[in-house]
Amino acid sequence: MSEADSSTDPTPDGGVVAADTPTTRLHDGGTETETAMDAADESALARLADSSLLTIARREYRLAVRSRWALGVALLFGLFTTAVVQFGASSVGPGRFDAVIATIAELGVYLVPLAALAVGYDAIVGADERGSLELMLALPVTKGRVVVGTAIGRAAVLSGAMLLGFVPGALLTVRYIGLASVGQYAAVALAAVLTACAMLGVAVLVSTLAQTKTHALGAVLAIWLWVALLHDLIALGAVAGFDLGSGAIAAAILFNPVDCFRVLALSQVDVVAGGFGSVLAQAGLTTPMVAAGLVAWVVVPVSIAAKLIQQRRL
Repeated sequence: MSEADSSTDPTPDGGVVAADTPTTRLHDGGTETETAMDAADESALARLADSSLLTIARREYRLAVRSRWALGVALLFGLFTTAVVQFGASSVGPGRFDAVIATIAELGVYLVPLAALAVGYDAIVGADERGSLELMLALPVTKGRVVVGTAIGRAAVLSGAMLLGFVPGALLTVRYIGLASVGQYAAVALAAVLTACAMLGVAVLVSTLAQTKTHALGAVLAIWLWVALLHDLIALGAVAGFDLGSGAIAAAILFNPVDCFRVLALSQVDVVAGGFGSVLAQAGLTTPMVAAGLVAWVVVPVSIAAKLIQQRRL
């Protein structure tokens, strides 16, 4: 018997049949390919459900709640919305609701980024100075996941505190105007929360780059000054001086999360506020486009911070 024949004859333990089986199954239905795809899907699900990321997020959430700054944010926005709705909606009635939303939009451009930047500026550098960052990195978890988990935990607390703060204004809105206005008010509240998460992402990036909390605080104050004041002044001057088209106006809006919030808030009413709001109608931006821009502001800074943390000296 030749050597080739012996390789094709079945053996008592079925070795040859087992060797031929994968080829046959591959021709019959691509079983090996399906197995590889299933394994890839399981790997993706495992990454999404990785307990280390969720554990870090939960830890950050608990620390934030214990520090009681979440209570401060909830009280701040509670007083803000209560005052705006009480003085704006109670005097005349339904006709004043547009003015209430416009007031929230115009005052929110200062309050929302300030609260978010204050919450996030010490997320990484503060943990580094306390020594807890080095402790977390000693665990079997990557540095990038520490950053992402920290951002998720703080974003959860910030979002919950802000939504809680918008509740008193919602109750007053229902009292003075009725249930018909709740949808518009809720849309403004969600836009404020999304904008806060975007600015929190920027603060986490700053916190990752800063060497001390003092440096991080100075940087976020400069960022707040830019997004709340200087950006609109420069953009409005450029639009008026150079007669820029709708594309340039849209870019100016999307490059500033605060202007994205103003667009989303003012899209709920027929009022166009002053300042940069006077040129918003020329931008040609739809609500989904602006919302997508804010989501990008949430994801991109945190992703960059997760990469740059690798270079941080501990």
